[in-house]
Amino acid sequence: MSADFLPALFSNVWAIFLIVLFFGGSIFVHELGHFLAARRRGVLVSRFSIGFGPKMFGWEGKDGVEYRVSWLPLGGYVALPQLADMPAIEGEGEMNTRQLPPVSYSTRMLVFVAGATFNLIFAFLLATVIWLVGQPTTSDQATTRIGYVVNDLENAAGDRVPSPAKEAGLLIGDTIREIDGSKVDDWQDLLQTLVTSAGRTDEGRRYNIFTIERDGQLQDITIYPQLAGDEEIRKVGIIAAYELIVHAVEPNSAGAELGLQPGDRLLAMDDTHILNIQTYADHLTAYQNREVAVHILREGEDLVLTLPARPDAEQPADLGLNLTTDSKLVYPTPFKQFGDHVGMTFRTLGSLINPQSDIGISKLSGPVGIIRVFHMAAQADIRLVLWFTILVNINLAIFNLLPIPVLDGGHMLFATISRLRGRALPSNFIMTTQSVFMMLLLTMILYVSFFDVRRLVRDNTSPAVEETTDE
Repeated sequence: MSADFLPALFSNVWAIFLIVLFFGGSIFVHELGHFLAARRRGVLVSRFSIGFGPKMFGWEGKDGVEYRVSWLPLGGYVALPQLADMPAIEGEGEMNTRQLPPVSYSTRMLVFVAGATFNLIFAFLLATVIWLVGQPTTSDQATTRIGYVVNDLENAAGDRVPSPAKEAGLLIGDTIREIDGSKVDDWQDLLQTLVTSAGRTDEGRRYNIFTIERDGQLQDITIYPQLAGDEEIRKVGIIAAYELIVHAVEPNSAGAELGLQPGDRLLAMDDTHILNIQTYADHLTAYQNREVAVHILREGEDLVLTLPARPDAEQPADLGLNLTTDSKLVYPTPFKQFGDHVGMTFRTLGSLINPQSDIGISKLSGPVGIIRVFHMAAQADIRLVLWFTILVNINLAIFNLLPIPVLDGGHMLFATISRLRGRALPSNFIMTTQSVFMMLLLTMILYVSFFDVRRLVRDNTSPAVEETTDE
């Protein structure tokens, strides 16, 4: 048995536990909101189910409610025959819904909105926890400063084309403040804003306006991004800036002979500031035939070490160093976290319905993709699990309030239409509409899950990417 087997097994068991706790818990919280609101308002509850389809296991409570876990883990439901009788989705009930007393409009709206409300409350509580304990981040994630501009990139057609950032004149050290007038706070925000953007010229060419800070001055630069990468999304060819810190030095290596020590910070080589490992590698490769002045910071003191020429080095960028960057905890307020997640969600929804956007349903994640992200976060840091759970709950709340049949927003829409017309909508119309949209929803879930699985297979067979980049 491999020495790594038990740690790997424990890591996966722990990840599965966190997935069940937080992903399953998010679904439970949503349905609990409906359940408690219905009971509070005197509405009959016949079933509380986590999952859809046939029952896996369950029991009947003393309150007469059937509690169950069902086989299809695509969500859950609380059966409320007085409000929304949906036998095609929830199964046939044993009671005649026509014999049940009517429910007021205000009660319908309160019960239907309660699920999303509970998701938001849950998200706020988790955001408060992150505010107290901190959220881990690294220098490349926390910045909007450019650390490297690539010369060319491969577009969606597989052709090498000049880098849009290079063509537009972006420089290493530029700080991106806004994209198309929207402020960007960190690299993830920057990438997400770029990917979901929809700017096009009259000729249909994609474009973005980057507001950058250079030498203390703000200026707008127009960039024409390319669709690139496996997901065919907008990219311009920039990589985040971060400092390089020596973590370890191999014995008898060029770095050891140079005198580098763990904890040294690489500031510059000759007159070139080192803001990214690619700049570091490019400079060592370009000037291997002459001496290089290596500027470092050691225990608060600036030092200059001289790297001798290495014309015979087969890998001139390899000095035998294990390099890392700074990591720290940040403490964003719950309101800041909410604002970021809500903004991200609405940007994504907006790009889905914008015909000028490059984002389609295939770019979304279904249950497979969500579980995959939970698994990766669980193996890294539980605080990342909390961060992602907040995003999932805000997404659940907003998505469920959309005025689409089957969703809570659809029920609220039907209730509002009935109130405005002065009489209930025909039950056959409601059931038919619910069934059609349920099939469309399941089809969409299967569709995005296909792409989730494809991403999973692709990433497991591709080398790991260590750069925070849009390339």
